[in-house]
Amino acid sequence: MKRWPLNPKIPKKTASEKQIPEKAVFRRIPQNGEPGSFWEDRGDRYHCGVDLYASENTGVVSVEGGIVAETGLMTSPEILPYWNPTYYVLIEHDEGLFCKYGELAGFTVKKGDEIEPGSQIGRVGMVLNSAKIDNSCPLYIQRLKNKNPSMLHFEVWENEPISAHRNYLGGNWFAEEMPENLRDPARYLRSRGI
Repeated sequence: MKRWPLNPKIPKKTASEKQIPEKAVFRRIPQNGEPGSFWEDRGDRYHCGVDLYASENTGVVSVEGGIVAETGLMTSPEILPYWNPTYYVLIEHDEGLFCKYGELAGFTVKKGDEIEPGSQIGRVGMVLNSAKIDNSCPLYIQRLKNKNPSMLHFEVWENEPISAHRNYLGGNWFAEEMPENLRDPARYLRSRGI
């Protein structure tokens, strides 16, 4: 059974409430051309995933069963000053597919863990620090100042996922030619009836 990657339940240690209202967890995938859509042209970069908007600290669960292939830092103010620290979990699923769950406030799994569909793997983070956004930032970042959308950044890779590459940074690709092994995560979610 496949699962939507956002779960309204929050781990008790991260929130005073036990649950985010169900209406705060949207089951909407951005369409082509919309902010947060796959391969969105951001002027100086292209978006490698889809952004699934949800309240900060919303639970993130595995779409399918698999093995945790990697975890790590995704964004940090040491990389770009307008970023908050966020993390990612990369899970290897069947058929050589890898799903990257990014811009997490934290994660609850480690490399090598076997994951069932719907297993809690982390929680939604807040990637942008509005206080650090100024005129030197890319235009699409400037437009997000004081909006602080929290989201799950979700990518799909085939066979060899990219986490470190000279053209890859924070879920974006800094070249016009798409990596051969990057897949459309919106198509992936829809094809699995999610």
